[in-house]
Amino acid sequence: MKQKTITKDVSLSGTGLHTGQKGTLTFHPAEANHGIKFRRVDVEGMPIVEARVENVVDTSRGTTIAQNGVRVYTVEHILASLRGADVDNVLIDIDCEEPPIQDGSAKYMLAALKSAGIVEQEAEREYLRVKTPVTYFHPKIGCEITIKPADDFRMEVEVDYNSQVLKPQSAVLKNMADFEKEISPCRTFVFFQELEMLLKHNLIKGGDLSTAIVFVEDVVPAGELQRVAKLFNMESVGIHQGGILNNTTLHFENEPARHKLLDLIGDMALLGKPILGHVKAFKPGHLANTEFVKLIIDNLE
Repeated sequence: MKQKTITKDVSLSGTGLHTGQKGTLTFHPAEANHGIKFRRVDVEGMPIVEARVENVVDTSRGTTIAQNGVRVYTVEHILASLRGADVDNVLIDIDCEEPPIQDGSAKYMLAALKSAGIVEQEAEREYLRVKTPVTYFHPKIGCEITIKPADDFRMEVEVDYNSQVLKPQSAVLKNMADFEKEISPCRTFVFFQELEMLLKHNLIKGGDLSTAIVFVEDVVPAGELQRVAKLFNMESVGIHQGGILNNTTLHFENEPARHKLLDLIGDMALLGKPILGHVKAFKPGHLANTEFVKLIIDNLE
């Protein structure tokens, strides 16, 4: 396999989920062996932030990377879209701290990359391999992620939130060629009871109820629903029979598990190169994902 980049520049604009900053993301073609790098064009000197796990500085509500004194927030969906587009080398200009959230999935970023065209380069692609099975386990949250040596890449994710409305579910990706149709449209999700906490912690300032699936675990008074609708500039919201706010419907019955798979693909892109192996994850999250990536690096052939 040859390395790949895009054939021309392509841009996306919008609002960052947590910061609320409005900005533009521009993907540029890059030479072979360049990898994935962000360039903060709003900062003097336009410093570079490489998409590598050693640059991860926060995983609280997304994966944040920093280098040269500047940060880029919530990079996982961008990185997943690049893996889904099979792109190795790209320079990403960003004129604020956080990329646009779009609809909370990777669909629009992947579509933009494909519209720019994907081209092979002269250099051969290098794949990473683990010597033996590698497992990361977090006893406090019960998360476990394992990769086993293999000659291809596939992933299986299971989630269980001990919820009455979001039942235990799983998602499987057997081939990255299926990413666009099966995984990229899957949106992030949140529980209704978390919205207040996120707002109090000065997060989701750029969020609205169209950027996430909102699950409602408990009975919510009509007045509370109306108050939340007002916070997000909507006239009103209700609750579907399945316990989801009625501003949206699921693309897939197991869309939450598919989105967790999307996030894991994005976080694993912080390896810097694609990896071969079979990954199985139970209750993954950004902290566990990035710690898992660090563990993989220590066990590469």
